[in-house]
Amino acid sequence: MQAILAVTLPFFALVLCGYLAAQRGVLAESAIPGLNGFVLFFALPCMLFRFGMNTPVLELLNPGVLGVYLVAALLIVAFTIAVTLSARVQLKDAAFGALVAAFPNTGFMGVPLLVALLGPAAAGPVICTVLADLFVTSSLCIALARAHDAGAGNAKRAALQALRGALSNPLPWAIALGAVASATALRLPGPVDSVVKMLADAATPVALFTIGAVLWRAGQHAHTRTPVALFLPVALIKLIVHPALVFALGAAAHALGVGPTPFQLLVLTLAAALPSASNVSLLAERYGADNGRVARIILASTSLAFVSFTALAWLLGARPAA
Repeated sequence: MQAILAVTLPFFALVLCGYLAAQRGVLAESAIPGLNGFVLFFALPCMLFRFGMNTPVLELLNPGVLGVYLVAALLIVAFTIAVTLSARVQLKDAAFGALVAAFPNTGFMGVPLLVALLGPAAAGPVICTVLADLFVTSSLCIALARAHDAGAGNAKRAALQALRGALSNPLPWAIALGAVASATALRLPGPVDSVVKMLADAATPVALFTIGAVLWRAGQHAHTRTPVALFLPVALIKLIVHPALVFALGAAAHALGVGPTPFQLLVLTLAAALPSASNVSLLAERYGADNGRVARIILASTSLAFVSFTALAWLLGARPAA
């Protein structure tokens, strides 16, 4: 447990630092979008490119890994909508609640955390989850949310818009370029490689700090006050039900000879146990959903994940890389 805490504690401590810096005014609110932009368009793409470049292509797009993860994500979306849809939580809000229940913070937090915890071999399965959530889970939930506004035709347009949004995200392109470099054994020229490495090295601390700042900002811009009963159960679905379902499906698929290896299943389960993706609060605000509820789900899952994620990693026998 001590070895696992030595990895997880600094990660969550940096998130707390970002939150407190924004809360106390040390980091101006106007600076948060710029910080987020640096991570999203510069640092994180460079980190993912380097991981992709050093990972075999079949590990980046492993059918068994993708299949298990996607089935679990779709089941979590359906389950969360089924248990939260009510007179108080309409379809749009239920859909965004389902998105935060099924979409872990793999980009900003998961890739560096799981690589630090389990070694470079964890990069491939985690990158699979990033692609699945960007292209499938997000598109589906946004389409369901828009269906609440104007019927199935609007849902189809929303799904296409969400897909175009995913294609405009630099992260999939960075992964794709890394995969091409891996397949062709391409290596960057020395000075270019140094620049990419410097940006990649900045990704983890700045991304974690930014998560905290974004969480504070989301709380400040929340339009509603949300009762605990409307956000805590969804946070628990994210932290408990989602990883349990991934583990069960992966173990069953492995027993049938079509699923992930034990190591890949460990990575997938821990990826699912991460807190909710912090950028979903921005999507909820953009599409007119109850961003107060979404922000509180994300904040609750991030606060509780330090204990739940660390405990799960210990229970599953994770061995931090030397």
